[in-house]
Amino acid sequence: MKLTIEHWLRLTNYGAWIDGQTLTQDITSAEALFRSQAFNYAKFFKMDQLCKWAWLGTELLLNRIESSIKQSYNKSQIAVVFVTAEGCMEVDKRYRQSMHTIPSPALFVYTLNNIMLGEVCIRHGFKGEQACLSSKDFDADELFFWAADLLTHRGMDACLLGWINMSNHQPDLCLFWVTQSGKGQPFSIQSLQQLYSTNGFM
Repeated sequence: MKLTIEHWLRLTNYGAWIDGQTLTQDITSAEALFRSQAFNYAKFFKMDQLCKWAWLGTELLLNRIESSIKQSYNKSQIAVVFVTAEGCMEVDKRYRQSMHTIPSPALFVYTLNNIMLGEVCIRHGFKGEQACLSSKDFDADELFFWAADLLTHRGMDACLLGWINMSNHQPDLCLFWVTQSGKGQPFSIQSLQQLYSTNGFM
């Protein structure tokens, strides 16, 4: 079985790149990027920043392959694995402050790292295996292990895999669409690290 990275996205506050091609180099905020792409999803504006960037990155990447997903994949066999460092720390701090008066239910729902995973799966109807992990840095070994196991041993046909982090209010995303199709770049620890390290500049 040959696992490959069919598509990938790199997104930082410096810009967004899909498969090495520049999407935009003018990212001022999640909301600005959302509007610039003419997305229509009212729930977006209720999300915390981590969820907004996870949602945006996924949307941008999957827009390239949406027809393929609908035609070729059973959504019960599409896995999602996200890794983060800071997670929802920003919301955790705000929620703790709100506890001095009346705890905010609107903030509470975003005090779990895996909420971003839920938002993405709800949006696209993915029902396969899911995991949200923590790591202090981008860890190509960890990402490779999970996706390779899910696709090789757990009956998954595709995996939305990636690093999604917010630090000092700045996004740092690297997402990969990994499949068994044999189309694209070979899936390896080295290829994951290389694509993350390019920052989109090829």
